[in-house]
Amino acid sequence: MKKFRKVLDGLTTSSPGGTIGSPSCGSAAGTPTAAPTPKEIDVQETLVSENFQLCKTVRHGFPYQPTALAFDPVQKILAIGSRSGGVRILGRPGVDCYCQHESGSAVLQLQFLINEGALVTACADDTLHLWNLRQRRPAILHSLKFNRERITFCHLPFQSKWLYVGTERGNTHIVNIESFILSGYVIMWNKAIELSTKTHPGPVVHLSDSPKDEGKLLIGFESGTIVQWDLRAKKADFRIYYDEAIHSVSWHHEGKQFMCSHSDGSLTLWNLRNTTKPFQVTFPHGKIQKDGRKESCKPILKVEYKTSRNSEPFVIFSGGLSYDKAGRRPTLTIMHGKAITVLEMDYPIVEFMALCETPYNNEVQEPYAVVVLLEKDLIVVDLTQSNFPVFENPYPMDIHESPVTCTAYFADCPPDIIPILYSIGAKHKKTGYSQKEWPISGGTWTLGSHTYPEIIITGHADGSIKFWDASAITLQMLYKMKTSKVFEKPRPGEGRAAELVEEDPFAVQMVSWCPHSRLFCVVGISAHIILYRFSKNDANTQIVSLEVRLQCESEDVITPSENENNPCFSEPGSHSPQPHQQHAASPGSGTSEGIKDSVPCLKVKDRVVRVPPGYQAELVIQLLWVDGEPPQQITSLDINSAYGLLAFGNCNGLAVVDYLQKSILLCMSTLDLYGAADPYQRLTRSPRRNRQSTSGSTQTHTHTHKLITVHPLSKMPIMFIHYIQTTASYCVIYFLFFLKGPGRKLSLPTDLKTDLESRENSFSRSRSSSVSSIDRDTKEAITTLQFGESFARKNDTLPTPCLWVGTSLGVVLVIPMSIPTDQEERMEEPVTIGPSGAVLMLKGSVLRFGFLDCMGALIQSPYEVWRDLNAPEDPDRPRRRKLVHFSPSSSQDACGEGHLAVLCSERQAKVFLMPSQSCLFVHNITESSFVLRADVVSVCNSVCLACFCANGHVMTLSLPSLRPLMDVNYLPLTDMRIARTFCFTNGGQALYLSSPTEIQRITYSQEMCDNLQEMLGELFTPIETPEAQNRGFLKGFFGGNAHTFDREELFGEAAAGKASRSLAQHIPGQAGVEGMKVAASGAVGELARARIALDERGQRLGELEERTALMMTSAETFSKHAHEVRVQWYYFRLFLEVV
Repeated sequence: MKKFRKVLDGLTTSSPGGTIGSPSCGSAAGTPTAAPTPKEIDVQETLVSENFQLCKTVRHGFPYQPTALAFDPVQKILAIGSRSGGVRILGRPGVDCYCQHESGSAVLQLQFLINEGALVTACADDTLHLWNLRQRRPAILHSLKFNRERITFCHLPFQSKWLYVGTERGNTHIVNIESFILSGYVIMWNKAIELSTKTHPGPVVHLSDSPKDEGKLLIGFESGTIVQWDLRAKKADFRIYYDEAIHSVSWHHEGKQFMCSHSDGSLTLWNLRNTTKPFQVTFPHGKIQKDGRKESCKPILKVEYKTSRNSEPFVIFSGGLSYDKAGRRPTLTIMHGKAITVLEMDYPIVEFMALCETPYNNEVQEPYAVVVLLEKDLIVVDLTQSNFPVFENPYPMDIHESPVTCTAYFADCPPDIIPILYSIGAKHKKTGYSQKEWPISGGTWTLGSHTYPEIIITGHADGSIKFWDASAITLQMLYKMKTSKVFEKPRPGEGRAAELVEEDPFAVQMVSWCPHSRLFCVVGISAHIILYRFSKNDANTQIVSLEVRLQCESEDVITPSENENNPCFSEPGSHSPQPHQQHAASPGSGTSEGIKDSVPCLKVKDRVVRVPPGYQAELVIQLLWVDGEPPQQITSLDINSAYGLLAFGNCNGLAVVDYLQKSILLCMSTLDLYGAADPYQRLTRSPRRNRQSTSGSTQTHTHTHKLITVHPLSKMPIMFIHYIQTTASYCVIYFLFFLKGPGRKLSLPTDLKTDLESRENSFSRSRSSSVSSIDRDTKEAITTLQFGESFARKNDTLPTPCLWVGTSLGVVLVIPMSIPTDQEERMEEPVTIGPSGAVLMLKGSVLRFGFLDCMGALIQSPYEVWRDLNAPEDPDRPRRRKLVHFSPSSSQDACGEGHLAVLCSERQAKVFLMPSQSCLFVHNITESSFVLRADVVSVCNSVCLACFCANGHVMTLSLPSLRPLMDVNYLPLTDMRIARTFCFTNGGQALYLSSPTEIQRITYSQEMCDNLQEMLGELFTPIETPEAQNRGFLKGFFGGNAHTFDREELFGEAAAGKASRSLAQHIPGQAGVEGMKVAASGAVGELARARIALDERGQRLGELEERTALMMTSAETFSKHAHEVRVQWYYFRLFLEVV
């Protein structure tokens, strides 16, 4: 077996060459099927399985469906829980950690062990978890599963190891945080309330210890009952029965008052001296009506009562608005003295929390900010300024500002592109933020040594595009642009676009970006393409509009004899029509019968517009309606700045546009591209008769048109393909929809629902050369395109510019082109396109092309070096095009002529030697599933083929031998969002949209996994706990025994006994060996922490000595003063007796 593998690795064979697409292409992985000689192919593959490991790196964006919030006031880190069981922990920019509960249960509540580097989570499956945050990858240390009662509320006092847990039955249990074992001490609901009470008080909704005495526990029940329980005496100090349901309770720091929020929109203030009735009842937003009654208000879901040393207390609450106005936005109200400020929010409030200077609940709180967790946003309000401005959020929480419809990922970008985009984008940033520093500033993070420029591009449903700096596993917005500005605003309910896409006619389907030439191309859902150029200067420009008629009639059948007499390609240059002006028909007048024809979906602005620096639109290409049928969505796109060409296709055919001359070079149906080289025996379809078939039309003035119904597009089952093509120069992203049924509207990618089973079944039939006929109704879509220097025919001796075309039936066409090389000739002479050359075949829809030289190095597409066309003219240095070519013949001295072509479809991968078109290797990637994404990427100074399958497997194959290097069952395709947004990039990285609001980045490189610990931030930093305020000798002496309360004495096993085993089950943590390695390799390992703890203990002992000395001095002073008072009193009494 080892010898056989060595034969495969050698990439040489002595078997005779086989014909392309014949059965000689075997199905075994990495099977050699042709006869390259050692002189032609001599690739030393360096990648092995040990170079690959799959793991998650970081998650960006807003936590989807948040449920809980917590803050550590000493470490200054924030935790957010979500409905899917995720926990995001945030600190200073760069400190961002994601944890996931294996159960996937919703997180109900979060509790930090303040300044201890630990977090308690309470989940909806009635399980408590203790997370260790003293490592870069947090892990669960203990879990406690409640079997008979449901958890409703938790409370952990500061510097306590005993957690109070309230349940739905109204009972309160106590858990030891260190051992995660339940105490035998239980506060039963029937003991908490009076025996005479006949009704159950409801679930526990609040637990808190009294600031005045830690031995007193305040318990709030949902029904309105409040009990203060004396933990030592095991009895109730007082009971309050209120008519309205309670939602939350907040103490005054002195422990003499507390405030409650209720379901009727009221706030009640209670004084412990008299608990028979509330000291104060207020309806903050309730107005008195004419009849004297208070208007009904919504519940106040939470209230916080915070004191300030230099001003009036803050009362902060959510909800409580009156019911009189429907559709009012959610609000957060801040009452400060007599001033009431109402802050309107864009989304419902999930939770909020006031950030205070001290962690002690018995000190003046001094709130300085409020963290507000909304359903789709995170806001921090500055309380130190009277106008309450918000802080500028340093985290990328607005990825979902408009739903994400496509993504692109670029690693190792040119180093100058990020500063340029940031400088342009910074000019359009919002203002009015608080000038203070972001208050969530915990943790530590440093820029690792293994960093390089990375950019993520997101396209959105509203037509906006966002560029993000993704270097060093962070994410920061660089630049935002809106594609909708190119078009006139469509009037509501008017125009064909309104029926084609009801809400988002500008939604982005795919993007193509060349970082070197800075050309940017956007494809929209309304069958339009926008070409942008980058400029540092503003300009006055008029956008050129091209309209292309690309439609195929399935009923128009041409016999084989007709097809022979009508070749699809005529003389070179005949498909290079000169632009001519054409006015589209007005609504309802496309034909004599009133059917729309030659009408685009959107209207381009036909006037001169002022465009700011950044990306500026130069050309808009739109597909036209034909005989009342809408244009099919564009499924593939490629642009090449060196050639000045743009190619795109859909299920009807292919079009090539010269964007330098603003002309259409080719517009042809897919079937006509084959000519006599069609590999299938079938009846052909022609473009519509009496309509434009082989040429497009250019139009610079467009009009608005009204759309009618959308006709059925195909009889194929619903199918969805999203293709990502990424190299160092270009990236293309596309979607392919085949819709079924009459009158169905084109759905946005965000709303597309598909049946994966039918998707797989539709591709279950074989697409090998044995196929004799194809269903006449099946439209062969163009699924992938790529420009490059290649060989179109077997007898070619030199590479020429070519367009590689892949189709949904597994056919690959190579189309040669003749492009003038001189700059002046290029702007005047036409580009000619020759007849199709090579025809290669694979199983399944073609997804990806890649080109290697005969040494195995990746050949990049040629590009033009960026030049600013709007910059002032310099007579000494005229602006000329500077092209960079990566010709496959540039390194052929040692290995002969030709190059390797890597082709990947949804079932299969093949490697061909060009120009001989010999199939060197073939590998059947999957039989039971299908490939969703494939890309030729650079990893560890070599190249490989990376694939993501619908069954969740992530695979890598060596190149060119196609040996399997990695196959990991990573992520089952449970949501088409993942399929739409998954993309690979160089450096062994990938990303996908894990939820509608979050981007998950992963790596499949062992090297990056090894360096990940260095790149991640530290959540815990050793900080000394702030000292409690000096209460004074007399206040401490006469202020009660709050500091003598010993919970261990009450709750320990010796005093309280053991809890029932059936009540809760202890589950040890699943951190495992990997978690131990992570903890050991962290900056704060066990040894370091032990040393730090020892130092802290020594410091505390020293402080204790100092405090003891101070107390002795204070006692001596007090004794001295007392003696003086006693002497004075003695003499005073003597004086009185004498008098």
